[in-house]
Amino acid sequence: MRSNGVIVDEQGKLNNFAVEPKMYVQADPRTGFTPYAEALNGRLAMIGFISLLALEAFSGQGLIGFLSSL
Repeated sequence: MRSNGVIVDEQGKLNNFAVEPKMYVQADPRTGFTPYAEALNGRLAMIGFISLLALEAFSGQGLIGFLSSL
């Protein structure tokens, strides 16, 4: 007998583990070499490059020189 997503056997014992979870497949994967991942990597690279240019403009040193002077 089955009721409310659980199975009760003929002795009245409840078996919660007999019901399989519903499976779904995501239509557009968000991992791997997808256009979303490539756009995100490009944006993060642009932010990093601009940050390094700003660091050099404000401190007068490159990244290695700035880190070695700390």
